[in-house]
Amino acid sequence: MPVPVSQMWTVATYVLKQKLMGRKRYPLTLMLEPLFRCNLACAGCGKIQYPAHILKQNMSPEACFKAAEECGAPTIAIPGGEPLLHPQIHEIVEGLVARKKYVYMCTNALLLKEKLHLFTPSKYLSFSVHMDGEREHHDFAVCKEGGYDTALEGIREAVAKGFRVTTNTTLFDGADPNSVRNFFDDMMDAGVEGMMLSPGYSYDKAPDQTHFLGRERTRTLFNSILSNRKSKWRFNMSPLFLEFLMGKQHFKCTPWGMPTYNIFGWQKPCYLLQDGYADTFKELMADTAWDKYGTESGNPKCANCMVHSGYEASAVDHTFGSLKGLWNTAAAMLFGKYQDKAVLAALDKHFKHPELVQIEAKSKDGVPV
Repeated sequence: MPVPVSQMWTVATYVLKQKLMGRKRYPLTLMLEPLFRCNLACAGCGKIQYPAHILKQNMSPEACFKAAEECGAPTIAIPGGEPLLHPQIHEIVEGLVARKKYVYMCTNALLLKEKLHLFTPSKYLSFSVHMDGEREHHDFAVCKEGGYDTALEGIREAVAKGFRVTTNTTLFDGADPNSVRNFFDDMMDAGVEGMMLSPGYSYDKAPDQTHFLGRERTRTLFNSILSNRKSKWRFNMSPLFLEFLMGKQHFKCTPWGMPTYNIFGWQKPCYLLQDGYADTFKELMADTAWDKYGTESGNPKCANCMVHSGYEASAVDHTFGSLKGLWNTAAAMLFGKYQDKAVLAALDKHFKHPELVQIEAKSKDGVPV
């Protein structure tokens, strides 16, 4: 099972409570950014492109606790930057765990082995390790040779010491589905509890603007990766969100489902876009022009977005929104191998043997030349 039963129960009862209270907009996961500083400079990242005086700032533990209480979401993700660079990160995590929040501390794991002694294994804490595929692809994506091996050592050490460990993988245009599937095998063999996936978002400030996925290419890529699923693969995500990535579900963006709080305040409207800040969570919910965001809004910044921070909460809301939603989720959990011979054939032909595609592109009347 990818997550503890207690966590699933906590989230389920929380969402049902929101439904019974008639709330159409509610937070599911707080994206808590206690710093922007990082020890990597990934080409697809738009979170570290701040001036030095901003990158030096750290959010206090007290500010983190206040945000968690103000928001009220049952789960908290701590991205960055690299959270392990925060001098008080262990205090922040300890305080959130004491409040019985399910914490996913996002890390590139370069410092994980040397920092593990600061933390205590708990069902409320998971290290969410940023892994972008097999060794060569990961090191290229994070712009650091040896990054994969260091992160994998951190994963194995954390698992051996009884910590919950998940992975978080961002996929860009050009990703090889066969390589990604092999990567899934490697992570399961390493003892990872579950995997999280998302297509890359085209940050305006990201150095690399050429490899972000459009929606159709996202569906094609994820359908190739997630069809013909192996039984041993475990995903720490809504099964309906994975179907959404495959093009089997349609959801509207619910950016309020994963609100962001950082050193500037509550970020409007979401983790990915930065259209101003609110001083309080109540102000964020009341004053943000939510209708201006999401694919249906026509906002060009949202046109190709299919990331989890906008759509996984939508999938969870659908699960508990009707009997149909519950049935769809149950069916995806019980029967979600998505056997597809055509996809298997395409994987073998187009990705194991890319030269065949080039030959066919030069063919005449269907006969290769």
